[in-house]
Amino acid sequence: MTHDASSTVRARSASTVLRGTLSNLGMTWVLLALCVLFSALTWSEQQPGGAAAARGVADDILAAHAPPTRVLVAVRGQPDDVAYADTLAEILRERGATVVAVVKGEPKEARAALAAASAAAQPLDVIAGSAASAAWALFADLPTDFPALGNPSIIQPRPYAWPNFLKLENLLNIANQIAVIAILAVGMTLVIITGGIDLSVGSLIALASVVTAVLVRDFAGGVEAGTLGMLLAGLGGVAVGALAGALSGGVIVAFGIPPFIATLAMMLVAGGAASMLAKGQSVYQVPDAFMWLGRGADLGLPNAVVLVLLLYAVAHFVMTRMTFGRWLLAVGGNREAARLSGVPVAGTLLTAYILSGALAGLGGVVMASQLKSGSPNFGQMYELYVIAAVVVGGTSLAGGEGSMLGTLVGALIIAVIQNGMNLVGIESYTQRVVLGGVILAAVLLDRLRRR
Repeated sequence: MTHDASSTVRARSASTVLRGTLSNLGMTWVLLALCVLFSALTWSEQQPGGAAAARGVADDILAAHAPPTRVLVAVRGQPDDVAYADTLAEILRERGATVVAVVKGEPKEARAALAAASAAAQPLDVIAGSAASAAWALFADLPTDFPALGNPSIIQPRPYAWPNFLKLENLLNIANQIAVIAILAVGMTLVIITGGIDLSVGSLIALASVVTAVLVRDFAGGVEAGTLGMLLAGLGGVAVGALAGALSGGVIVAFGIPPFIATLAMMLVAGGAASMLAKGQSVYQVPDAFMWLGRGADLGLPNAVVLVLLLYAVAHFVMTRMTFGRWLLAVGGNREAARLSGVPVAGTLLTAYILSGALAGLGGVVMASQLKSGSPNFGQMYELYVIAAVVVGGTSLAGGEGSMLGTLVGALIIAVIQNGMNLVGIESYTQRVVLGGVILAAVLLDRLRRR
């Protein structure tokens, strides 16, 4: 009997891996199709800026005017424009041009620079500006207003066509926005694979963020907190999430309460506890260094994104190479067969909920770091987004089937849909309708595949 049950578990695991691989490939194509769609919908003329645009403008100026060329650079005081102006002036000087003045501010300051050059009887060959400053009315009729300057040409960066969706800052924005959901989705995948559900993760984000911020404020020195104090406070937030997961899992295992009810109760408890601890207010007495995890980018990618990639690499290894991963699939596929084959069903279920709670706590720490505060309002509706990411990624709500790579693809699909709809200008309530339709479609596809 035990041998037959063990064989059944191994066969089911092999079949699950095959179906999961095919599902991942299919959802990857869906993700690519969405990227193509939103790229087409957001295709528009782009105005280059910053240091990269300065090199092209310098080439244009020197191609049209041989040195010694007299140039006035005029831009707004925006950081991107300032970087463009400084780089352009440096390149022009290195290549033999004369930079008469560099204006970084308002049109009145550019007028003062033009008046000074006109009073000194110094004609200009070029006025170099950004896309915004080149359109200033000040430059509309220079030969009439400042005849001593001659007839300088107005040169600005050349526009180019490119999708707003594929701009680097937007892609990094998607990665940052999905970080917390992706972290929670790891734990939710473990729970759903066992045939359960965890509705408490959104409230645990709020509770963990408040606990972390309160520990920093009251015990680690507040705005003067050091690295060790902030680390311990973050671990405290993760521990609170793990404890909540242990309570939910313990009730489910010991008393047979349905996961939906047990985690719904924990959702209410965690949300109320967060409000009580924070007294209904945001806790913001944390140092600037607290934002390192949520907003830092030490390796060229946001630190939160690096953390997500590491978590998924570990989770994928656990699910595909370790006994615990096989236990999860076995428990979700056929709990009785798993018990007969020697799988510790109760321990596996409890561990899944503890990990889900701990990862929700980690998500709360990351969100607190991103927003430099803890708040009982964090994480609202996140349980729905996380469940959507897991289900869209191919994990079956019936249990026994799913993969971490599929979940990551599902999280990216949800993020791309939300970001793309924002860029296109779709209202938030319409976005909810679309997201609900996506979840329903994913569940229906899962049912059809099982039939």
